Amino acid sequence: MAFSLVAVMSFSLASCGGGGEGDSGKEPKDSSPSAAHEDRPSSPAAQPSSQETGGATLAEVKGGQELDLKVTSAQRDAAGFVTVSGTVTNGSGNAWTAADWRGDERELRDNGGSIAGASLVDATAKKRYLVLRDTAGRCLCTRFVGGVNPGATTDWFAQFPAPPASTKKVTFQVGSMPPAEIPLSEAR
Repeated sequence: MAFSLVAVMSFSLASCGGGGEGDSGKEPKDSSPSAAHEDRPSSPAAQPSSQETGGATLAEVKGGQELDLKVTSAQRDAAGFVTVSGTVTNGSGNAWTAADWRGDERELRDNGGSIAGASLVDATAKKRYLVLRDTAGRCLCTRFVGGVNPGATTDWFAQFPAPPASTKKVTFQVGSMPPAEIPLSEAR
């Protein structure tokens, strides 16, 4: 299984052109424990939760619809990927579906409400990295199946091609949320 995931991610990386300004995809998850995540291409072990990272907040931004986005981890791994994870809290009185976070590309439409439209920007190298996806166009990210209920907080993750080792910080952006500068750490 691990070999298959690495093979799919490697192919996805090659398809993405190594982080150019093309497509990106992410898949957020639902806050309800009964949500079906059968379309999630990445294994749960590859998705650090806020509890696994000690809950330390690398960045926090607040956006329209009373959303609070926290980034709690941004780890570079030996395979050449960066996994960014955190939480999103819906502070509104309505369910939130992440419609403006899923990305505008035709290929990403089947990801539904997700974080597929996120990107990392390396200002020094002047490169933008988009969320990886598998050969079926599914993002390597969290999908918010069923949305996020009012007042609920849910974990999310997104995987990107890794910037060069010399890049120590990037800017994370998704939808209409303000950009957030985050440091990159090496996997342990």
